[in-house]
Amino acid sequence: MLAVDAIETTYGVSQVLFGVSFTVDAGQVVTLLGRNGMGKTTTIRSIMGIVPPKAGTIVFDGRAIHRLPSYRVAQAGLGLVPEGRQVFSNLSVRAARSRSLGGALSGGEQQMLAIGRALMTNPRLLILDEATEGLAPLVRTEIWRCVEGLKARGQSILIIDKDVGTLTRIADRHFILEKGQIVWSGSSAELRARADIQHRYLGV
Repeated sequence: MLAVDAIETTYGVSQVLFGVSFTVDAGQVVTLLGRNGMGKTTTIRSIMGIVPPKAGTIVFDGRAIHRLPSYRVAQAGLGLVPEGRQVFSNLSVRAARSRSLGGALSGGEQQMLAIGRALMTNPRLLILDEATEGLAPLVRTEIWRCVEGLKARGQSILIIDKDVGTLTRIADRHFILEKGQIVWSGSSAELRARADIQHRYLGV
């Protein structure tokens, strides 16, 4: 469904990604893992057209999207839950909290709102960038339960998160980024068996 091939992305004269390649198949849950500052969010921003790559290609459902503006990427069927939620604080929510403004919701409620906002576009590929960061354990558990439910329905999902234990239970395949390059990839079973890889690249 998604094929990222040898993308290189820069911010001005500073290069962040160096030939990043990975795939997400239909119905798969795939993760991008790595310590902070290794290029995970930049990879997502490149996929979404926010910071287009300077080299390489990104193909979604057989169509090249690496030269498209962000709104066209979203229209193609990619839904992003961005890092930091980015909720419109002065808009109300048409749900159980309909009398509350977005900015008045708790962190967990804002995260649920951000996920719901992405799902309302009926994305073929849902991208979660640090969806559980800074949330209470019960809220994190609820979000992971929702992700498992989406996977059971065949939703394709790309996840950035630090909860390796949960991700190796939910995800099908993992790609680890180090200094803007993919340095390891494998299945959940393979990652669970490689404590050395987790320690070296994830700080586990």
